[in-house]
Amino acid sequence: MTGIGLQTMAAFRYQDNQLWCEDVPLAEIATAVGTPIYIYSQADLQERAVAFVTAVPSANTLVCYAVKANNNPAILGLLRQAGLGADVTSGGELFLALHAGISPDKIIYSGVGKRRDEIEMALDAGIRALHVESAMELEAIAAIAGERQQVARIGVRVNPDIHAETHPYMTTGEKWHKFGVTPETAVALLHTAREHPALHPIGLAAHIGSQITAVPPFVQSAHFLVQMADELATSGIRLEYVDVGGGLGIDYEDWRLGIGDPPQQSLVPNFQSPHIFEWVTAVTQPILAAGYGVVMEPGRSIVGPTGCLLTRVTYTKSQGGTQFAIVDAGMSDLIRPTLYDAYHPVLPVTRAAAEASPAPYTIVGPICETGDWLAKERSLPALKPGNVLAIMQAGAYGYAMASNYNGRLKPAEILVNGNRFTPIRKRQDYTHLLDGCQAPE
Repeated sequence: MTGIGLQTMAAFRYQDNQLWCEDVPLAEIATAVGTPIYIYSQADLQERAVAFVTAVPSANTLVCYAVKANNNPAILGLLRQAGLGADVTSGGELFLALHAGISPDKIIYSGVGKRRDEIEMALDAGIRALHVESAMELEAIAAIAGERQQVARIGVRVNPDIHAETHPYMTTGEKWHKFGVTPETAVALLHTAREHPALHPIGLAAHIGSQITAVPPFVQSAHFLVQMADELATSGIRLEYVDVGGGLGIDYEDWRLGIGDPPQQSLVPNFQSPHIFEWVTAVTQPILAAGYGVVMEPGRSIVGPTGCLLTRVTYTKSQGGTQFAIVDAGMSDLIRPTLYDAYHPVLPVTRAAAEASPAPYTIVGPICETGDWLAKERSLPALKPGNVLAIMQAGAYGYAMASNYNGRLKPAEILVNGNRFTPIRKRQDYTHLLDGCQAPE
């Protein structure tokens, strides 16, 4: 295995001028279910999951999928079947992971603000470890476990102060970030845990950020963690595993399918740099060589390229020198462009055999915010109401970050498997806007 490019066909492709997911034309799904709608390829999802699991065949390697990327229970169930565990950051994510049948001994719990009820929930489930991110949190876990006459397995998340090239909001491993603790504090916490009867220190973790496409920062972090673990071993603390985190990026922009490409069997490439195999082997080698188990926390790199968001053009207008396409999806459905100035490829679901000269369109939603946009100045064929567009590379941090802002309903989610498509989450209706509400007495 040399990477993730194992399929003979890309998950998304043009065939007879129609954009397909596996063996289903997307226009068929849009007609049957409506828009906006998220669509995922089961084959692509499973292939990416297996690529992580098999890149380094080792009984000492655990792949914990970052549930925050996409927490649909059907997605989690497929990843469980592929052998993955879960990295969770809240009681809700822990609930979903357990609901999907993921074994508790394959679940780690990260996050800086775990509440008492969440800690108790993790102890009840018997998860592999709670990852501690402050001295006060360690004290809280020790007190709660002691009251319950349990021993809590813990890891400590260390902040390695490693700079990674990504969006500032996605970096997490530098000294001024809220995540983790300093190396000195991590050593002190692990020594405290060793001496406490209600604590059992088993791991050391780091996570330097998200959407990082360069391997060297990850390798630097892995070596940093191994050095720390070796120093701890000399003082009597032999850890079971080192957790290198996640953050492997996908390539949102390097898509080479143009409007004028041949219509028959034109592939929509799922580029990814670096490849899963390259990343896994690079970060695990120093850890396995040192005799520690490895935990990884991939999210986006598994589910991101497997999904797209379909949206239908409602109106078009030209204003201030900009040609707008107003669509029925918005920042409430996909907030990444607004939040991170993120780029997502945009493709017409149906294209003519001979396209007219394309024009630059800015694609905006119906929400009452200037920041409600999905793409700016994209070269697309002439658009008109009713045209369906596919916002690609949207499997991660799409639905998971959706909201009901402006009274908007969350979209449906569809899983495609070969020539069949199945709803895995129904579209909300207006009654969902009343969930949990009641009038004052």
